[in-house]
Amino acid sequence: MENYDDFRIKPFIFHNKSFYVKHDELLDPFLSGNKYWKLHALIQMPKERYKQLFSYGGTQSNAMLSLAVLCHQKGWTFHYTCKPVPSHLKQQPSGNLSKALDLGMLLHEVSHDDYEHCVQRLREDYIGDAESLFVPQGGADPMAQLGVQKLADEIKQWQHTQYIERLNIVTPSGTGTTAYYLAQALPKCKILTTAVVGDKAYLQAQMEILGEIPSNISILEGTKKYQFAQLYPELLKVYDRLLDAGVTFDLIYGAVMWHVLLQHYDAVEGMILYVHSGGLMGNASMLDRYRHKGML
Repeated sequence: MENYDDFRIKPFIFHNKSFYVKHDELLDPFLSGNKYWKLHALIQMPKERYKQLFSYGGTQSNAMLSLAVLCHQKGWTFHYTCKPVPSHLKQQPSGNLSKALDLGMLLHEVSHDDYEHCVQRLREDYIGDAESLFVPQGGADPMAQLGVQKLADEIKQWQHTQYIERLNIVTPSGTGTTAYYLAQALPKCKILTTAVVGDKAYLQAQMEILGEIPSNISILEGTKKYQFAQLYPELLKVYDRLLDAGVTFDLIYGAVMWHVLLQHYDAVEGMILYVHSGGLMGNASMLDRYRHKGML
């Protein structure tokens, strides 16, 4: 029987309930968790393949910072399109935005009204350009399948060595890319996720861009819907209790996923493996926001 450490998997007790956690946050300080797997094809790609990379999204996005790190390592120019940056953040960049700018990211602000049009134009202009690469928000792209397949192979091997018949794999979802490709690669496992960005219908629509949604995906819903990246005392409480239990998770995706998972725990049959999605570099700016609001 192989050691859990061979797969970065360890038992975890939380709220007197038993789980396993796959510690993919340990893969790399910046290219970690689901970003590592979704960008795995690019990480392995020779630096000569491209000269510039284009993407878009929020100004404190973990995917943005991961792409900035990747481009810095490869020597690629990184262009990032976003909606207007708040004045305080523009005057004094912090968190992921500050780090990405320090790594050479070129930030392109567009108005709220022009944002969708600009994103579509980026998609059309640079798909097919041999020297340029367009990466959708959050890495939601078919190229992610290669890396997520490697993640699935690790899980499958661990499941086999531990003689686990019924396995539930938990991962939070923005675009649902990781959950989608995990479900495809592990049809005998149940993939449990929750919509952190938007609602269940939005998440299903995002997954359907990749193809037909696998039947072994279960989108869990909590008793309350949280607005993306907003501040909630109960999510901070879950984060703190997870810290007390010995593991640091991210405040945006991880706290929501655990909060929802606990609500469904008694209805889940079989072992639960939580795949740590990384994103810890975003905690500093989130904690600053909680302090600023007097919630911490």
